Amino acid sequence: MTQAQGYAATSPSSPLAPFSFERRAPNPQDVALDVLYCGVCHSDLHTARNEWKNTVYPSVPGHEIVGRVTAVGNLVSKFKVGDLVGVGCMVDSCQHCSACAEDLEQYCENGFTGTYNGPEQGTGANTYGGYSSHMVVRESFVLKITHSDADLAAVAPLLCAGITTYSPLRQWKVGPGQKVGIVGLGGLGHMGVKIAAAMGAHVVLFTTSENKRADALRLGAKEVVVSKNEAEMAAHTNSFDFILNTVAAAHNLDAFLALLKRDGTMTLVGAPDSPHPSPNVFGLIMKRRRLAGSLIGGIKETQEMLDFCAQHGIVSDIESIRMDQIETAYSRMLKSDVKYRFVVDMATL
Repeated sequence: MTQAQGYAATSPSSPLAPFSFERRAPNPQDVALDVLYCGVCHSDLHTARNEWKNTVYPSVPGHEIVGRVTAVGNLVSKFKVGDLVGVGCMVDSCQHCSACAEDLEQYCENGFTGTYNGPEQGTGANTYGGYSSHMVVRESFVLKITHSDADLAAVAPLLCAGITTYSPLRQWKVGPGQKVGIVGLGGLGHMGVKIAAAMGAHVVLFTTSENKRADALRLGAKEVVVSKNEAEMAAHTNSFDFILNTVAAAHNLDAFLALLKRDGTMTLVGAPDSPHPSPNVFGLIMKRRRLAGSLIGGIKETQEMLDFCAQHGIVSDIESIRMDQIETAYSRMLKSDVKYRFVVDMATL
């Protein structure tokens, strides 16, 4: 066992505060790493406040992690001491179900192990995330980072926001010649714009805020539509091959489904705390449109995403914070007062 330092919530109402705990000593298949940077995801806040009603306290959030390897088990072959690595939303899965066999660990039929809020495979123990000094992670859930050292802080959000948007864009074969909509320009949406543009699509950003227009165009969108403007929306009816909806608040899906071509798909990746109004079935059946969902990505696909982003020079737009600023960051995140992701510099821990 090694002693770790971190920040934890101890109840739904308690602010995150310094917390000491033990990490396991590396097993033969484990990689130990010092955490350099950890992105701040809305899921961290949901969990810290028990908004999904499943939090095990104390809770150490953080699943957008970039670190440097400090030790490896004697069966580890992919990593060595000194390597730059990433850890995302999962640190284990059952490894034997059909989903795991297809490199889709996020859909593990026996439940994957979250980087925080467990449960650990076999023991059921709670897991502690990246708001901490160091971690010990099974080799098969550790990822190679090939971005330059100068970009490492901005790489961290790729481990959640990046793969959450990359996976559906890849699954529905987004590429040149396609018209692709991204709904919302937040932590997820701004990554969706960058990645879809790098894939060669004609990207249209949907936003409720006119003041997002300039940023969307800077990030790679070719057009911006203010979704509250009925005329702007109507001009795009039946024209989209694919729409990625990143909004994490309940809203009317019919307005966007009507923009899809025949056989077009809208995929949801935002997780609202109350259900969307049920879509009108005729909006689906009359054009054979599809409404789908997507959850992060498997480890193989996450590595593919990291390599793609390194190749295309893609990182997240971030604001760096100290660890003791996390509660302020949460408050600002609730107001959408960040462009577009907070990242904790763990040297400040």
